[in-house]
Amino acid sequence: MTTPGTTRIDDLPIRDELRGQSPYGAPQLDVPVRLNTNENPYPLPEPLVRRIAERVAEAARTLNRYPDRDAVELRTELAKYLTRTAGHEVTAANVWAANGSNEVLQQLLQAFGGPGRTAMGFEPSYSMHALISRGTGTGWVSGPRAADFTIDVAAARAAIAEVRPHVVFVTSPNNPTGTAVSAETVLALYEAAQAARPSLVVVDEAYGEFSHHPSLLPLIEGRPNLVVSRTMSKAFGAAGLRLGYLAADPAVVDAVQLVRLPYHLSAVTQATALAALEHTDTLLQYVEQLKAERDRLVAELRAAGCEVVDSDANFVQFGRFGSSHDAWRALLDKGVLVRDNGIPGWLRVTAGTPEENDAFLDAVRALMKENKQA
Repeated sequence: MTTPGTTRIDDLPIRDELRGQSPYGAPQLDVPVRLNTNENPYPLPEPLVRRIAERVAEAARTLNRYPDRDAVELRTELAKYLTRTAGHEVTAANVWAANGSNEVLQQLLQAFGGPGRTAMGFEPSYSMHALISRGTGTGWVSGPRAADFTIDVAAARAAIAEVRPHVVFVTSPNNPTGTAVSAETVLALYEAAQAARPSLVVVDEAYGEFSHHPSLLPLIEGRPNLVVSRTMSKAFGAAGLRLGYLAADPAVVDAVQLVRLPYHLSAVTQATALAALEHTDTLLQYVEQLKAERDRLVAELRAAGCEVVDSDANFVQFGRFGSSHDAWRALLDKGVLVRDNGIPGWLRVTAGTPEENDAFLDAVRALMKENKQA
């Protein structure tokens, strides 16, 4: 009989690049106000919940059969959504969907990365880019950012020329800093990547609907090695659905189908996502509310004496604290859970409901007062 806990991961014949690594995840603690995982705080509206039930009931009648392995209806509706909201016409041939944007990114790295190949991102950024790279056997190189967390174009171009990565990640709005990336910067990095070697450039727009700036989707026109990835977790308030998608040249869609698992999107997932897309206008109204709350958080945090990074996402990075962990713990002791991403002096808070944000701001003001008195 095996005794639980007697074998460590590193005792197993695990791949060397996975040794010593920690799984992705944020603390889930039972506190009154949880603003640490960038979730949409608003539950799905009841008309949508009923429509999901109808769609799922229809799908349930044929669950003895495999789902549409190419998700054609879903990809068609996603293409219509992008065409209407992102300012560039795409069709189902340009769109691919998977179980969350993380699976989209994994499939891209399986197809364009892998052993002997390298991916680059500009950190601090979404930590799953590095984790998925390692998980697919792709080497990872961290590129530079400026002190204000923007991408220093000259330094980034130099890094790309030196490393010659096969995949380049550009996150806009960036997580955890909330900073947007201009079209001019993306084009400069794309050109640098193509000059170094023909490389895939992935623009991660998981928080794109919350940005003050237009989507970077139109940049894919005439650029077969440029991909824009999206998710329904944030703007659609459907984190539990696990539905992500990309838009790119049809050849990229063909490439990821070489590595996708058979029937990777269940009939229930497809039915639920299609129902959500029927209620796009209502869900985007919640996005507008969250954008207003995000902007209020920025203003109120600055008024409280915090340093705040301009945000285009549904979260705000704020500081600077002598110890970000101590500040995180102090807020937790006041019943508010935010995210400590390991960036010295900084914390990240998700825009919640007005009531949640009020509680958070009260906790921050109390913390700042305590710090002044100390």
